[in-house]
Amino acid sequence: MRRTSLTFLLAALLALAPATGRSGTDWITGLPRQDVPVASWPNGRKVAVAFILYVEVWGHGQGPNFRPDMTGRKPDLVDEGFREYAINFGLPRTGRVFKEMGVPLSLALNAQFPQDRPEIWKTLRALVPDAPIIAHGLNNSTDLLPLSEGPAAQRAYIRKTLDMIEASTGIRSVGWTSPSVYPDADTFQATAAEGIRYTLDGMDSDVLARLDTKPAPLVMIPYPPSIVDMGQYLSRLKEADDLARLWLDYVRELAREAAADPGRPATVVAIGIHPFVVGTPAGATSLRRVLEGLKAENLVWLTDTEAVMRAAGQ
Repeated sequence: MRRTSLTFLLAALLALAPATGRSGTDWITGLPRQDVPVASWPNGRKVAVAFILYVEVWGHGQGPNFRPDMTGRKPDLVDEGFREYAINFGLPRTGRVFKEMGVPLSLALNAQFPQDRPEIWKTLRALVPDAPIIAHGLNNSTDLLPLSEGPAAQRAYIRKTLDMIEASTGIRSVGWTSPSVYPDADTFQATAAEGIRYTLDGMDSDVLARLDTKPAPLVMIPYPPSIVDMGQYLSRLKEADDLARLWLDYVRELAREAAADPGRPATVVAIGIHPFVVGTPAGATSLRRVLEGLKAENLVWLTDTEAVMRAAGQ
């Protein structure tokens, strides 16, 4: 009887104990990696959701194509128009949606954008002045990370990116997301060495994880490729309305899991959005529906990347 009572007591204590993160070796870098245990987010929320708006430079003749059958045309006015509309109208429209909905937003910024499109940048920044700026390389087409040149070249590229963003915005970014989603194993250490504290290049988890980089650890905020709008839109031919359903289902299932097991660690997801998709009138309507739905979820915390870092004590 006494042994049974002790068993129940031990089980109760373990249920009340704070979660401890899994540890092991990261499969990309080979570095030690540990989950960051977070019991809950502010106000008892269990699912943190951060929308990341990508503010990118492609250049004439570069970038995503709406009509691949027309790319051989010179000039290809259809695809150029698709890209120009996204920058000139899509970015401000997306910023307005988040401002009007009172939802935090994070910006993934190509360093060349404020100089390349100063008026658009000024308009967007005025709409979301408090949005964290995540460094996103120099541009998204012709000047990507120099992966073939070794770690030193990557560090120099990252440093140049951070310097240019700081010169244009007054902010020294502490977050990173690799341009064209194209890092390698050396990128994580290189970003940490240049003062980056968190990255969106980790795509394999529901919870924060910490890499044992030098001189300081690098936190990976989950950025699942399956819910990034561009891949779903261009590669899988999903419309904005399809994405609205995908995002709501994804986050609501995380919330349902948390409600069913309150002792499980709090989760976090960064959702990448692009003006080509959510910046059209139809895309903005779908985005509003998502934000309205998530605001009504009691266990969901709509936030930004740096608020996630603060709440996690990182």
